Amino acid sequence: MIKTVIALLPVLLLAGCASEKAPAPVGMANPASVYCAEQGGKVIIKQEADGAVGYCHLPDGQVVEEWTLYRAAHP
Repeated sequence: MIKTVIALLPVLLLAGCASEKAPAPVGMANPASVYCAEQGGKVIIKQEADGAVGYCHLPDGQVVEEWTLYRAAHP
């Protein structure tokens, strides 16, 4: 009996050290990117001095920052 406990003890100790799984991603889409796609546009992300910025390239040739486009339609 004691040999069994001693043999299982390392397994139990290691099981207690197991790390938790990372949380699953939320899966929510960026509403500005979704709106761009609904208008037939394509989002292109550019790295700028302040960070990454998404631009919506619309079918008529316009290029508009995606949040500017979204806010114009959703005041």
